[in-house]
Amino acid sequence: MNIPRDVLVIAGLMAGTILLLLTIIARLYRKAGPNQALIIYGFRGTRIIKGRGTVIFPMIETYHDLSLELMSFDVAPTQDLYTKQGVAVTVEAVAQIKVKSDMESIQTAAEQFLTKSDQQRQGSIRLVAEGHLRGIIGQLTVEEIVKQPEMVGDRMRATCAEDMSKMGLEVVSFTIREVRDKNEYILNMGRPDIARIRRDADVATAEAERDTEIKRADALRQAAVARAQADQERVLAEALSSTRQAESLRDLEIKKAEYLESVKRQQATADKAYDIQANIMQQKAVAEQVKVLQIQKEQEVKVQEAEILRRERELVATVLKSAEIEKQRIEAIAAAEKNRAILEAEAKAMAVRTQGEADADIIRKRGEAEAEIILRKGEAEAKAMNIKAEAYQQWTEAAVVDKLITGMPEVVKAMSAPLSQIDKITIVSTGNGHETGLNKITGDMTQIAAQVPVLFETLSGMKMSELMTRLKGMNGGGPIQKGDA
Repeated sequence: MNIPRDVLVIAGLMAGTILLLLTIIARLYRKAGPNQALIIYGFRGTRIIKGRGTVIFPMIETYHDLSLELMSFDVAPTQDLYTKQGVAVTVEAVAQIKVKSDMESIQTAAEQFLTKSDQQRQGSIRLVAEGHLRGIIGQLTVEEIVKQPEMVGDRMRATCAEDMSKMGLEVVSFTIREVRDKNEYILNMGRPDIARIRRDADVATAEAERDTEIKRADALRQAAVARAQADQERVLAEALSSTRQAESLRDLEIKKAEYLESVKRQQATADKAYDIQANIMQQKAVAEQVKVLQIQKEQEVKVQEAEILRRERELVATVLKSAEIEKQRIEAIAAAEKNRAILEAEAKAMAVRTQGEADADIIRKRGEAEAEIILRKGEAEAKAMNIKAEAYQQWTEAAVVDKLITGMPEVVKAMSAPLSQIDKITIVSTGNGHETGLNKITGDMTQIAAQVPVLFETLSGMKMSELMTRLKGMNGGGPIQKGDA
């Protein structure tokens, strides 16, 4: 394909024009880094560009660079500085100063330092810093300057802040590097401390040597004491060992004797235990026989109870079986009829009523039998009571007396029953003309027996002497015979 020559010429001219325009724009575009500021002034006024770019038109606008980087320089006045004490000292310091980042401070710094070189700029700043340093040193003593350099730097930053701000600057840091004087004031200032330190060191050395000697002497003394104690303990240990050997032999002989005695005692105990065990086994055999008899009786009782239960179950089974047969018969008849349900209900009701009547009849007959037994028993007891009453009515006074007298031994026996419960009686005889010992106990028993007639009179309501007189009169004045009673 052939492209016309005119088209190629036009295309080349267009490309050249575009390239030329790009070159011109590139030459007019200026960029400012983060560590610098472009101060642009011209027909559009003053502009500050920081951290970006802009187009500067030639002939109608121009620009200058203003560094925002940290400036570090020495602050070392050539003349001596006088302290509060009037001592001449030479101070060397290092200051770190930079332009503030805000636009107002950049514009202020541009007004004062834009056309100056770095040396001129640092010279102006150094003069201000040295003047403030001279004023601060005049307010402090040599000791404060030497021992507190941070305090001097803090005061320097605080004092210079206002003047530096007027120039668009700020003091980042101010450090005292060296302080010296021509009269050796600083050198002599440390001598008292050095002398004191040396003195303390000498004293500490002497005390340490003294403590060492004392501890060495104590160690030697303790070693000698320990050696003597060790010898004494060794002698005591040997004596104690000999004593323990003798005691061991003695204990061995004693244990042998105790062992022989224990063997004999255990042999005797074993023989006796054998006899005791034989008796125990015999007693256990008898007890087992008794248990066997008791178990046999219990088994017989259980057999009888089982037989009774079997008979009851047989009776129940017989009755229930009859009822079941009757029920089946009624159901068979009712199945053939139209009203099977009504007839079946009537048959069940009839069976229940019949069973209830049978149970009621059994209960009634059982109650009648029990009532008959109670009645017969009551009649027998009543007859016995009547016979006894008739016999009591026929008794004479002699019979009453005979009954009471024959019952007196039982009364006396009952009254003396507490004495029979006493296991042991200790008799303490004091004399004094009274009855003592067994005679006293016999007398007490006699007094107990003598109370029986009083008890008789209380129960019968008559005196014993009167009753005996009447009985004697009934007998004709003669002695009462047994047959008469």
